[in-house]
Amino acid sequence: MTLRLYDSATREVRDFVPLEPGKVSIYHCGLTVQSAPHLGHIRKEVVFDVLRRWLAVQGYEVTVIANVTDIDDKILSKSAQAGVPWWAHAYHFERELHDAYAALGCIPPTYEPRATGHIPEMLELVAALIERGHAYPATDGSGDVYFDVKSWPAYGELSGQKVDDMEPAADADPRGKRDPRDFALWKGHKPKEPWTASWPSPWGRGRPGWHLECSAMAGKYLGDTFDIHGGGLDLRFPHHENELAQSRAAGKPFARYWMHNNWVTAAGEKMSKSLGNGALVSEVVKHYPPRAVRMYLAAPHYRSAIEFSDDSLSEATASLERIDSFLDRAADALSEDVSTVVLPDAFVEAMNDDLGTPKAFAVLYETIRDGNSALNARDLETVSLRLAEVRAMLDVFGLNPADPIWDRASGGGDQLEPIVDALVERLINDRAEAKQARDYSRADEIRNQLSALGIELTDTRDGTTWSLSKQA
Repeated sequence: MTLRLYDSATREVRDFVPLEPGKVSIYHCGLTVQSAPHLGHIRKEVVFDVLRRWLAVQGYEVTVIANVTDIDDKILSKSAQAGVPWWAHAYHFERELHDAYAALGCIPPTYEPRATGHIPEMLELVAALIERGHAYPATDGSGDVYFDVKSWPAYGELSGQKVDDMEPAADADPRGKRDPRDFALWKGHKPKEPWTASWPSPWGRGRPGWHLECSAMAGKYLGDTFDIHGGGLDLRFPHHENELAQSRAAGKPFARYWMHNNWVTAAGEKMSKSLGNGALVSEVVKHYPPRAVRMYLAAPHYRSAIEFSDDSLSEATASLERIDSFLDRAADALSEDVSTVVLPDAFVEAMNDDLGTPKAFAVLYETIRDGNSALNARDLETVSLRLAEVRAMLDVFGLNPADPIWDRASGGGDQLEPIVDALVERLINDRAEAKQARDYSRADEIRNQLSALGIELTDTRDGTTWSLSKQA
């Protein structure tokens, strides 16, 4: 079955054929590190992490480049308000971004370039555009350099817009522009801005425009042509439109497929800092298990919007508890671990259909139901097969609790797990002895003590099992 992906540029689902057989190159736009990441930001990381895992399962060698925008108008503004150097402000929130990656079990990018580390490549790109007649230095002495959108007839091809219908570009003072829709490639240094936030250039000291940064970094690490360029839907215009135009105008074919994930919304509006409705990743994972938060972001189709609510996160938490319950019961029932990796055909079909995670999760749940029925019937051969299938599917979603990435995400707290297991098992044995001696008061007392600690006991015909309660 061939992987098919929705290409935002052609507006259709296309067969995915990589540029180089057996290898896939992906660039997705990272965060502008002006403030702490919220769920709207991190959804993109989860979506492309699942894509990366699925490609790897299919045998591809995957290279992922995800940039960090560490110089930007908003970074300069917010750092000035905070009274700290812009570079310290950016680095602080870059570290918070990395913490959010880790908290939700995302595999780190193959490389994560910073914009400030690639000024030479950006200057080369600007010079090439000027030489080709697609860019010009402003004549007002500002040191700004602009992309001439009218010089590139294909401008608007990604977002499906016509130049004459577009609003003026709001990324720079319009006085030096030939056309109000021209966008800034290079921004001349302004007296009120820190001197450290500028670099020498043929057009005067300044700093790069936002759109220029990604074109230069993608080309640096993935070449003039690469497979997939991705990001949030809000980046399609103007950011990705401008990347595409300036790159192709410079003679670089750029991305062959464009993928955009939809928003996380709050009360129907896109989650953003400006609206004040951002649920910070660092706060959400204090109230819900990180794997459940990842599941909440991964389960809907990446092109559909997700409404943020406590109910949705509670549902994800409950679903994950049912998944983990099957994993524990099945593992306990089998005398040896399952090593064969198996993926159901229906799951493969769903994932190959534009990363159809809703149908893929439905296959996961159906497999668990079948596995639970086999457990009740003591059909261990079927239990073994279903356990292997469930684990393989969870690996694709990045939700397998046995994945070492979750040990790192929890800071290694699982080192205490054997000790806790032993203590709880001792109390369960004490309770069993009390029941055998008909000391039901003592048995209830032990059960209540464990319940108060957030540990629930379940009595079965094969003995007593325990699990952490939902409130724990």
